[in-house]
Amino acid sequence: MVVPELRPWRAAVPHVVRIADAVRPRLARVAAATGPWFTRGRRPGSPQAPRVARPGTGWYTATAATAGLALAAGVATAAGPWDSSGQRTAERHRAVALEASRGTDHEGSRARAGTPPRGPGAAPPAPSVLTGLGGTATAARSAPAGKALAAVLDPLLKDPALGRRSAAVVDAATGRRLYGADSGTALTPASTTKIATAVAALSALGPDHRLTTRTVYEPDTEEVVLVGGGDPTLTARKSAKGSASLRDLAARTAAALAKRGVRKVTLSYDTTLYKGGTTHPIGVNPNIAEVTPLMADEARADDSSNGPAPRVADPAADAARTFGDLLKEHGITATPPGPSKSTTRATTLATVSSPPLSALVERMLTNSDNDLAEALARHTAVATGKPADFAGAGAAVTARLKQLRLPVKGVVIKDGSGLDRAGRLTADLLTALLVTAGDPAHPELRPVLTGLPVAGFTGTLSGRYADGAAGVVRAKTGTLTGVNTLAGTVVDRDGRLLAFAFLANDTTGPDAAQAALDKAASALAACGCRV
Repeated sequence: MVVPELRPWRAAVPHVVRIADAVRPRLARVAAATGPWFTRGRRPGSPQAPRVARPGTGWYTATAATAGLALAAGVATAAGPWDSSGQRTAERHRAVALEASRGTDHEGSRARAGTPPRGPGAAPPAPSVLTGLGGTATAARSAPAGKALAAVLDPLLKDPALGRRSAAVVDAATGRRLYGADSGTALTPASTTKIATAVAALSALGPDHRLTTRTVYEPDTEEVVLVGGGDPTLTARKSAKGSASLRDLAARTAAALAKRGVRKVTLSYDTTLYKGGTTHPIGVNPNIAEVTPLMADEARADDSSNGPAPRVADPAADAARTFGDLLKEHGITATPPGPSKSTTRATTLATVSSPPLSALVERMLTNSDNDLAEALARHTAVATGKPADFAGAGAAVTARLKQLRLPVKGVVIKDGSGLDRAGRLTADLLTALLVTAGDPAHPELRPVLTGLPVAGFTGTLSGRYADGAAGVVRAKTGTLTGVNTLAGTVVDRDGRLLAFAFLANDTTGPDAAQAALDKAASALAACGCRV
């Protein structure tokens, strides 16, 4: 039986004051050291500061504040964690915990350290999380010492609740491993697999790529075909909230048909983008829908937007029926839909596109979205010439990691979500993925870090870290029966950015295992460990 991820992202307004008070001394200390070196933030994929083989120590000193504490003050807003550009809304407001502007806002205008807020009561602009910084770097404190780290982590990771475990801690500035406990041993990773999926998809497709759903008209048969583009975030709800809208597609399609003088059509749907079976190896499960390139609202049979939910049995047919009903509202009569395949003779009637891949990756990681993870793995396969089925998607993700020269020895990727218990990852690979995502040489991978849940605030960590390292740890969780994992970044007591991965198999129970992993991550945050 699969244990679902913990509670989805939710508003955390009642916790903001308490957490802001707790982390204000750390914010002030780190911000004072880093303020002069912030430069203008850029969207993923935009021109960056001169690239180097590895990020310098000054770069990580400056970005340590934003990496761990970026959402500490304004993380919870009623609008949710993303705006229409794919940037976190909370990032823009997080500097309310600081007393002066340090960096730039998402509008791209330059600001100097110490600049006061622009208007009465306005939150000063905040830098993007882990944006590559230019300028002259300052000397950073040295990374934690291996022996000191071992003295802190060994007793915590030997907790019997963790069963078999694998762990690694890496200095994000240099990529040097500072701590390892069977770090090369491949274990079942659960949802931390999504970190690998995210890196592979961004590497293969780019952060600005969008998933497009379209309708085409077959002149020979007077048939309208709804062509699935592999966008599980396509929505039929009245409020699209930035997602591609099936309602908009129906309206545009009806208008195009009206121009042709067409009022009655045969309606079909095309799901040939993907290959193979549609049922995940775990079987029918509320954590994931049938994997098909055409669905609306992730085939949820309720009004939920994330987490486990009942799913419709045939997502593609259900989306097509809904589309037919929407066409009728615009004066177009359609037959009950059936499966088909568009031809090269077909002409496009209308299209709708998803938010950019950067935003989809953030959503996938923050909410541990299994449907989106499987879609992105298949799109990676399509982009790299692999079959768009479970095996092909796993092979495509692995191939992209190899191309990035990441350590894949012993790694087995069976799916994009990590729901397949046969998957295997190592702590060494997970930390290497995180370090690569923060490398200025790979700005296209930055959403992997900005999408990580923030302890005590967002996504699958919103209900954890009520005390201790809330707002400082950013990590992807993983939960299956007997499997608990955690991989992400943390800012230590000296302002050093560390990447870590803790994998535990044969755990005694989710609560005890999660508590043990959280203690280990909190210990990293509290530890200078230089002596």
